[in-house]
Amino acid sequence: MKDRTKLAIILTAFLAAYFIPFDKISIQKALVESFLMLQEYAREHVLFCLVPAFFIAGAISVFVNQNAVMKYFGAQAKKILSYSIASVSGTILAVCSCTVLPLFAGIYKRGAGIGPATAFLYSGPAINVLAIILTARVLGPELGIARAVGAIVFSVVIGLSMAFIFRKEEKQRNAKAIQFAQMDDGAGRSLWKTGVYFLTLVLILIFAAWGKPKEAVGLWNAVFQIKWYLTGILLLILAFQLWKWFKKDELNEWVDQTWFFTWQILPLLFAGVLVAGFLMGRPNTNAGIIPASWIQTAVGGNSIWANLLASVSGALMYFATLTEVPILQGLLGAGMGKGPALALLLAGPALSLPNMLVIRGVMGTKKTLVYIGLVVVMATVTGVVYGAIR
Repeated sequence: MKDRTKLAIILTAFLAAYFIPFDKISIQKALVESFLMLQEYAREHVLFCLVPAFFIAGAISVFVNQNAVMKYFGAQAKKILSYSIASVSGTILAVCSCTVLPLFAGIYKRGAGIGPATAFLYSGPAINVLAIILTARVLGPELGIARAVGAIVFSVVIGLSMAFIFRKEEKQRNAKAIQFAQMDDGAGRSLWKTGVYFLTLVLILIFAAWGKPKEAVGLWNAVFQIKWYLTGILLLILAFQLWKWFKKDELNEWVDQTWFFTWQILPLLFAGVLVAGFLMGRPNTNAGIIPASWIQTAVGGNSIWANLLASVSGALMYFATLTEVPILQGLLGAGMGKGPALALLLAGPALSLPNMLVIRGVMGTKKTLVYIGLVVVMATVTGVVYGAIR
């Protein structure tokens, strides 16, 4: 950490301690709410979502041949292939805006181009099949279809835009990545073993994070009932793979890289969750410093302002997977317009304040601001158009 960064943290803490009126009840409630949100986040997302994701990110960094990353996600890769894979990744992973971060950091560090990497970053939490089905069922098929189409288009357009805007920087970065890739001969392990290993890790993430459905019927509930049996079996398979297929120094490097991503990402996530909880509060609690009634009043109708506010609010708030649907159901019932609702659906699940802090640490301030701007502007414009033709 640079000295100026440390100084900025110290000054921010001092100014907050000096000026925030902690004696006011509203401030005290918001502070308590921020820690309640952090507790909720830790209980529901860290062990069964983030920890597997950190191990996958570490595995990508150690065991994935850099030539393979360059082939499918590098700047010279075929755009149809790289963006097709990146844009539909969310249908498999079904992760939230924070769980996708270690995976994004892993492929970006390994040499993936900024375009495919940010397409993956957006699509991971945005193109969640269950969330889209739930949106169509609860909020109506039109909104569900609009969300599905919008999310896929967004991921591709955002990726292509990022690649174009930062083409000069990416050219230099790609040249370095190619140089390192030429020296990377892989781990000397057969391709099918590496593939099975990663499939096992991804399945552990999927089943460990498998959420409880509202209705105790259907395939989703059936899988939920046996999720820990499936996860246990997969852990045994993983243990066998690690014992038979990997050397001790490889495993040590895997753990080191996993710790690197954990240290890089987790503190920023926790800080972001605290700030988001203080500002907005947990969903449906109205305990943050910003009253929910302000947002409900401001996002009625289909004006540009209403859609922009919905996009920005969604981008700052943290949505656990699927929670955006009941929240929007309540907002629509309170008078929210259909356009702003779609804008929030397209900006909210893919972004959050914790998410933004971590992205900045991975790819820098300028690229992060451009990425956030693209998501917010595109969500706003899409909301206005959808509201006009609805």
